[in-house]
Amino acid sequence: MTAALVAVALTFPAQAQMPGPQQPPAASAQVNVQNVPERASARVEDLLARMTIAEKVGQLVLLSSNRAVTGPYTTPDVTGSLERGELGGIFNTYDVAFTRQLQETAVKRTRLGIPLLFGFDVLHGHRTIFPIPLGQAASFDLAAIEGAERIAGREAAAAGINWVYAPMLDVTRDPRWGRIAEGAGESPWLGGQIGAARVRGFQGERLDADDSVAACVKHFGANGAVESGRDYTAGSLSERALRETYLPPFKATVAAGVRCFMAAFNSFDGVPGVANRHLLTDILRKEWGFPGIVVSDFGAVEELVTHGVVADREEAASRALKAGTDIEMQGEAFRRDLPRLVAEGTVPMAVLDAAVRRVLMLKEALGLFDKPFGRMDEARERGTLFAPAHRQASLELAEKSLVLLKNDRRILPFPSDVRRIAVIGPLADDRADTLGPWAANGQPEDAITLAAGLRQVLPKAVVEVVSAGGVNGSSPEERAAAVAVARTADVVVLALGEKSTQSGEAASRADLGLPGDQMALARDVLAVGKPTAAVLFHGRPLALTSLVEEAPAILSAWFPGSMGGLAIARTLIGENEPRGRLPVTFPRSVGQIPLYHDHLRTGRPPTNPPRPYTASYLDESTDPLFPFGYGLSYTDFAFSPPRMAPIVKSGEPIAVAVDVTNTGRRPGTALVQLYINQPVAEASRPVKELRGFHHVALEPGETRTVTLSLKAEDLAYWHADGRWATDAGRFRVMTGANSADLQDVEFTLQH
Repeated sequence: MTAALVAVALTFPAQAQMPGPQQPPAASAQVNVQNVPERASARVEDLLARMTIAEKVGQLVLLSSNRAVTGPYTTPDVTGSLERGELGGIFNTYDVAFTRQLQETAVKRTRLGIPLLFGFDVLHGHRTIFPIPLGQAASFDLAAIEGAERIAGREAAAAGINWVYAPMLDVTRDPRWGRIAEGAGESPWLGGQIGAARVRGFQGERLDADDSVAACVKHFGANGAVESGRDYTAGSLSERALRETYLPPFKATVAAGVRCFMAAFNSFDGVPGVANRHLLTDILRKEWGFPGIVVSDFGAVEELVTHGVVADREEAASRALKAGTDIEMQGEAFRRDLPRLVAEGTVPMAVLDAAVRRVLMLKEALGLFDKPFGRMDEARERGTLFAPAHRQASLELAEKSLVLLKNDRRILPFPSDVRRIAVIGPLADDRADTLGPWAANGQPEDAITLAAGLRQVLPKAVVEVVSAGGVNGSSPEERAAAVAVARTADVVVLALGEKSTQSGEAASRADLGLPGDQMALARDVLAVGKPTAAVLFHGRPLALTSLVEEAPAILSAWFPGSMGGLAIARTLIGENEPRGRLPVTFPRSVGQIPLYHDHLRTGRPPTNPPRPYTASYLDESTDPLFPFGYGLSYTDFAFSPPRMAPIVKSGEPIAVAVDVTNTGRRPGTALVQLYINQPVAEASRPVKELRGFHHVALEPGETRTVTLSLKAEDLAYWHADGRWATDAGRFRVMTGANSADLQDVEFTLQH
């Protein structure tokens, strides 16, 4: 398969076909098909030669199964297509018994016996649920993230799945967009590091192993560039913005061996992702050499009509396939219209064959031709899903994802001998909201809530829970009852934030404050004067200016997953040290959005206090509430200025040394962060760009030297002549605790 996966551009004549009832006359014109593998295996080529048009098109059709209280089922439409051999994959299905039944139909009851792909959205775990991806990114722990996806891949494969629609790699600078919860935040570089780690985790050492699944990165290529934070909207981007901000995470996964891209709903430069030949063919296949498959997002091919770039469904099918979309997810355009379009020559046979060849090659790489039932072992399914080791990994990653935002007067950690705790708020004991959005096959009844976690770590304490209404509203009487309980407690935990349904797809918010009356509840409880910590459940940055002013301690828990409540509880009493750092900037108000660390410079920088005719607000600071990379610990750290050689020649390693000291009284783990800036360039460069980080564990009083490295590509940017290049000249390196607390040194790069 190594030779078969080499990316080349070939010119193919229309392939001769075996006689069949749906075969058209041979096309006379040659068609240039980009990035068709030089050769597939003999088995794939033999299958392709024997397939009818309907069977070929069927391999490009992906339909959804359904689930009900009584179990999974398929509609007659799906069943009929499957039995005719005109269905390449089914998604939204799992369970070995069901997937085996469907695979047996495909392999044993169709003319050619081509096995099915089984796809599912596994965004932060399959059965064992980990923190949401944005929370995982807060860990800045690539090994832990890769390990979580290895577990998610094993569990998904044990349930009969062979293809997952993850990771989501959309960079966004607008937290009003609900899908920010599914990504790695605002840094393109960090997104690439995390994306590659997640792909490696899913796909394992061998894709054909029974515990590996094919990863499908999404949503290519600028889905996070939404307008007004509203899902499915289109942004207007320059080629430089596309190349430097939105595409780098995707490119990193090609190098990691990802096998699938999902084209986005929204448009870039007026052309939606599924019909965007510039993205799918010019960049992805020709430039990056990607040999795998491209699948549309749900119904996106037919939506080309609504976008206004095609007149009807037939034209949508033709344009999407020719642009480079191989598989249509849950639509009618390919399966209803492509057979006739190919038969009449509107869509060349070579274009269809290229897409089918890629699909068959993926199935072969997954081992489906040799072992169609290899991922369908009920004993392995029972032993793998929600296994104790998986729960432990979920706990550890949840602990690493927690970000301590404020801790005045060392309110936290609470003493371990506390006798009475009031846990107040609508998210104190909600299992589904502990799991978060896109929780796959996670079971809410298995989730450990904050209240349950506190009872587990403090078995002798009285833990009294008061919801005080719901996330979106409470009554004065409910808040008064909460205040009464707070008065009887030794310490108080406020459980505030969003419901899981208020983040994720189709969950855009115009107001990023605490929903409902939660701030009023917080004020009433804080007025009691007991030691109080606010724990936030959320899928995006929130505008928390009032809470930050009034609450002495705040811990960001994101949506922490199956073991999240235990992770929070252990952290509140000091059994775990908070070590998470923000992968995204928190604004003071919605009016500051977009707000991110790697913004471009301006000729009139903002001032504090604001001066006229500068890039300032009249009524708000330009500083964020919490900057990118921010997070506190239960101890304190001091960072030395960075040290490095003043002159570096191209090709030489670039090493940056920083001394880190634990100046506090507790052991702790610091995160050294490295940023770069090019003071003078062909085009204005961002004020700082993340290019490295390293955790260092330190005992009280201990100092260690951390050495970080830079590569030539870390200094490159997109030039006006359409290429990535690194300029000779001055560069600034900045290191420190977060993007707003840095010290710098300059060096000169010589070519």
